[in-house]
Amino acid sequence: MIIKIAMLVAFFAVMLYIGFTCRKNSTDINGFVLGGRSVGPWVTAFAYGTSYFSAVIFVGYAGQFGWKYGIAATWVGIGNALIGSLMAWRVLGRRTRIMTQHLDSATMPQFFSARFGGNSLKIAAAIITFIFLIPYTASLYNGLSRLFGMAFDIDYSVCVIAMAVLTGIYVIAGGYMATAINDFIQGIIMIFGIIAVIVSVLNSQGGFMASLEGLARISDESVSTAPGIFASFFGPDPINLLAVVILTSLGTWGLPQMVQKFYAIHSEKAISKGTVVSTVFAFIVAGGCYFLGGFGRLFSDKVDLAAGGYDSIIPTMLAGLPSILIAVVVILVLSASMSTLSSLVLTSSSTLTLDLLKDHVVKNLNEKKQLIIMRLLIVVFVAISVVIAIVQYKQNVTFIAQLMGVSWGALAGAFLAPFLYGLYWKGTTKAAVWANFVFSTVVMLLNMFIRPSFPPMLQSPINAGAFCMVAGLVIVPVVSLFTKKPDKKHIDFVFSCYDKTVTVHQTSSLSDDEEEMVS
Repeated sequence: MIIKIAMLVAFFAVMLYIGFTCRKNSTDINGFVLGGRSVGPWVTAFAYGTSYFSAVIFVGYAGQFGWKYGIAATWVGIGNALIGSLMAWRVLGRRTRIMTQHLDSATMPQFFSARFGGNSLKIAAAIITFIFLIPYTASLYNGLSRLFGMAFDIDYSVCVIAMAVLTGIYVIAGGYMATAINDFIQGIIMIFGIIAVIVSVLNSQGGFMASLEGLARISDESVSTAPGIFASFFGPDPINLLAVVILTSLGTWGLPQMVQKFYAIHSEKAISKGTVVSTVFAFIVAGGCYFLGGFGRLFSDKVDLAAGGYDSIIPTMLAGLPSILIAVVVILVLSASMSTLSSLVLTSSSTLTLDLLKDHVVKNLNEKKQLIIMRLLIVVFVAISVVIAIVQYKQNVTFIAQLMGVSWGALAGAFLAPFLYGLYWKGTTKAAVWANFVFSTVVMLLNMFIRPSFPPMLQSPINAGAFCMVAGLVIVPVVSLFTKKPDKKHIDFVFSCYDKTVTVHQTSSLSDDEEEMVS
């Protein structure tokens, strides 16, 4: 117990120290929200990865999908690495950085306003962001309750409040830069932690091959009659598994707190390095989480799904580990949750201040007042998320995957297609963006309130969210073809950022003559 407490105190002390050290970087809007657009590749990549993977992934999704799909759940982690990290950086990173700086936009709603014209889109996007980030924020705490209870026998409410207060302090003090640097440290903890946990859990079952053989002997006729299905390549339900891959991988392309990482990156080289670092990080952390969850059924004699739901699977798998490893796991999940929480509350407060309150509710809002309001809103958002988390836990309203599925589905469904087409296609119209906003938010709200009325395949929030994302990729171009074309002068201005001539050193680019000689 002394070791566990000492590790926690050291962890919190470092987080707070970084927060107060970074105060000098958060004296203006650009610094507080974007770190001055000067964040390097390693810090940005880790900030992206740690915002991506939280306790929702480690405890909720890994447990649930590992139980449902067996070792095939690892495909979700692979999809997160290849689609959610590698492709996201390659497709969005560079263009997002260039166009958002050109349009002087610090948030996704500001981008929609500057790219497509008018304040109405900005207000709508800000409202969608505010509404659907809150349940996602609340879901972050759930994974901690069982782990803290297992390790310290501390009441869930105390865990939630302590984590929220500490996260709020360093975000309020240091803004984006404090969040990013803390994410880097937390990311390192996550990498080493997940590797240590996987090795220890598999060793407790006799090693990897013995664990795989044990999994192959498990059958569940309610899921599949095929022998060894939970140790198979695609598992018992590849269609629904694909929906999980789409939601958790493609979804990052439209999440404001994820895309905003590209706004702040420093340079071209930083994007190239960040792509590699982020992808490797996702392979280890996401791949490791889902791989570990795939062996959950080996512990079926100890797991009580009726009482604890899917969220109890991973904590049960870890309960027999040595005390020092349990402490590492607690800090691992704490790191994952705090990094994501800090990103979400910073995104929510900046969006509400810059996109809703400024010029619409409060006139003549200078920069100093904007910073004060943002910091106050961080307190408000943290408090709201704490209340929802505690009420949800006490009342047993739902479990982690449902909260996250609704949030990701609505946000990514509404924003992914307009943002992607907005970066690449001049023909994207304002009407198409509106159509996609309305479609995705209505579908996910209906899914939340009248779920039984949906077709069987879309009753799951995960499947409904994946459907909204894919549908948006069709809705935006189709509606754009039949609605009023954007103003040519405005579009030429928006895309002129890609036409600027940039001089680079010889070491970065070969001349045409030299390229011919090399070939």
